[in-house]
Amino acid sequence: MKIRLMHLGNLAGSLLPADVYARFLRQEGEDVLFICATDEHGTPAELSAREAGMTVSEYCSRMHEVQAGIYARFGLSFDHFGRSSSPPNHALTQAIYQRLEAHGFIEARDTQQMYSLSDKRYLPDRYVVGTCPKCGYHARSILGRGRTAGRVRKQSVLRLV
Repeated sequence: MKIRLMHLGNLAGSLLPADVYARFLRQEGEDVLFICATDEHGTPAELSAREAGMTVSEYCSRMHEVQAGIYARFGLSFDHFGRSSSPPNHALTQAIYQRLEAHGFIEARDTQQMYSLSDKRYLPDRYVVGTCPKCGYHARSILGRGRTAGRVRKQSVLRLV
C-alpha cells in the first residue's frame, strides 16, 4: 500500500502563513476561529486512494490521522481540525450555498464535459489524457495545461488517446 503525503508547499504556502496570521490576531485581542480539514472530496482524493489500493473513505481516514499528526508536530494553532466529509461540514456548506443562492450569487450554466461510456460518469479534468492540437503538449489533465499554447483548451477540440 502506497500512501502519498501532501507536499510541503501546502504547509509552507498556506497553512503556516494562516497560522502566523491567526496567532497575530489573537495577540492583538481579536476573536479568531482557525479551522482546517482534510479535503476528502474531489479528484485528488480519488486518484490517491486508487494509487494506494484503498477506497476513498479508507484513504481519507488514514490521511486525516497522518495530517493531524504532522500539524500537531508543527504546532499549528487550529481551533478545530476536522474532515470535509463530516455531517457538520456538510450542513455548513449547504447553509452557505443556500445563502448565496438566496442572494442571487448562484447561477446555472450549461457546460460541456467529457463522459466515459465504460465508467458511466462524467470525467474530472485530471482523468482526461490527450494532446493539445495547437501546441502538441501531451499530458494528463490537459484541460488545465492547455494554457501552454496561449489559451485554455476546449474539451471538444482534444485528440484523446
